[in-house]
Amino acid sequence: MRLTTLGLLTAIAASAATSLPAQSFRAENDVLVTDLGGGLFSAETRTRYGARGAWCAAADYAIDVLRAPGTARIYVREPKASNSAPVVFSLSPGTTSPVGVSSTSAALRTAGANLSVDHAFQFCYDARLKNRP
Repeated sequence: MRLTTLGLLTAIAASAATSLPAQSFRAENDVLVTDLGGGLFSAETRTRYGARGAWCAAADYAIDVLRAPGTARIYVREPKASNSAPVVFSLSPGTTSPVGVSSTSAALRTAGANLSVDHAFQFCYDARLKNRP
């Protein structure tokens, strides 16, 4: 009996160490942000808030989870591959070259596009206005 219990505990410990689920965060605009590890996080883009909603969610995550200051930059690390695909963000440019943003929607398709946390968080006001009675 003791060997069986020890074997079971070993199997549970091994599976927990190899298959940790991704951490998720629900932003104030109800957009899901997923921690991908290594400083990367993805935000849904197929929501009623569109690109501005993804930037808002990334900023909300950066503030609440990563404790980033408003002056930190949020970078598009992996652009969205399709209209329904998420976009991958980071607080560092990684190997991408920083690119200015002239359109929030087009920026989600451009690696290196970036906004300050404060600027991106301004898009959260869209959700607040839409949700007012």
